[in-house]
Amino acid sequence: MKFLKKYFGNLTDLQKRILFTLGALIVYRIGSFIPLPGVNASAILHLFSGEGSGMMGMFDMFSGGSLSRMSVLALNIFPYISASIVLQLLTATSKNLNDLRKEGESGRIKINQYTRYLAVLLAVVQGWAVVRGLESMAPVNGVAAVVNPGFAFELSAIIALVGGTVFVMWLAEQITARGVGQGASLLIFAGIVAQVPSGVAKLFSLGSVGQMSPAMIALTVAFVVGIVALIAFFEQAQRRIQILYPRQVMANGVMNTNASYLPIKVNMSGVMGPVFAASIMMLPAFVQRFVQSENLFVQHVLGFFTYGAWSYIILYTILIAFFAYFQTAVVFNSEETSTSLKNMGGYIPGVRPGEQTNKYLDDVVSRTTAIGVVYLIVVCVIPIILNTHAGMPLTIGGTSVLIVAGVILDTMNQVQSYLVAKQYTGVVGHAQKHGRFRN
Repeated sequence: MKFLKKYFGNLTDLQKRILFTLGALIVYRIGSFIPLPGVNASAILHLFSGEGSGMMGMFDMFSGGSLSRMSVLALNIFPYISASIVLQLLTATSKNLNDLRKEGESGRIKINQYTRYLAVLLAVVQGWAVVRGLESMAPVNGVAAVVNPGFAFELSAIIALVGGTVFVMWLAEQITARGVGQGASLLIFAGIVAQVPSGVAKLFSLGSVGQMSPAMIALTVAFVVGIVALIAFFEQAQRRIQILYPRQVMANGVMNTNASYLPIKVNMSGVMGPVFAASIMMLPAFVQRFVQSENLFVQHVLGFFTYGAWSYIILYTILIAFFAYFQTAVVFNSEETSTSLKNMGGYIPGVRPGEQTNKYLDDVVSRTTAIGVVYLIVVCVIPIILNTHAGMPLTIGGTSVLIVAGVILDTMNQVQSYLVAKQYTGVVGHAQKHGRFRN
């Protein structure tokens, strides 16, 4: 508390929000170590021993190791993310859901409720797949993955996994409402950060036993630092569009104008585009690992999604581009922005208000998003190619680094916005108290 007071003064509300966020993340990390009843942890760890750089390794990293430990939070927040993808796609294509979204806060609450219901349904399906997969696993060194397989184990395990997902959803919503930052992103961030020390230790252990040359270690570290610098630059990059507002007419008849800027971020989709793409790519790997099938067609289809294969890389690239544009369309509505500017009397120099402004904004956002897509592909896809085809042992993928950097920047911006708003409120209150402003 003294540390917070030193840097944030007497802003008790901000202190409470920061402490609540830290407390929620600690509770989340504790929950990731609660084992699923009736499961042998050693057998599960053997299952993931070769998945450090694969898709299931990424799933396990995003969950903070919950999956490899087979804890009650093994499914983590991903059923909710998958449900969010489905609801956003349906909202864009369904007139009823789109009208519901336009109702404002009440419509948003209803859509969130539908998302929770769908997330629970997906958690039940994924939980059943995990449980059946655990029961079908071959014993490791004579130790079975499940102590007492059967209906009682299946029912209790599915209830525990679904309950863990519901708890994580609730915790994410509480962080968003009462803490600092976006809850779902912060939970994934916490899981990734928790795995960073082991990833760094693994990198240098390879060097200590001679499996990696010092030059390769230096090159890997330099590449990661370069990726971080690239992310820091592009996450803050924006195109500023000048907006003019008529203010008053001078005595000589000349209209005086007031200028401001409309910022258009290069990566307006943030980290959610790559998170959505990764969530979809994780599903086939999840099915392949836990649901065994002898059908050759099923094996061929699942092999298409093998981590590092060119088919996987191409599909992942397409999904990143699609969700970047889709999430940008969700975040920024050029028609609403154009209408809002027109109602406030604002206009873009050289562009007529109304339809032309709408088209101009669409063109600007399309071009900036195209640059953002190239940036996301470089950050998220190039490390996979270097890892699987060039032999560079990147224990932490570009998507993970993007999420960590993006969440840090977003949280810092929220704290800064809160500080500015609080400072402005304090100045106005002080002025009103001394009679400088009149009602």
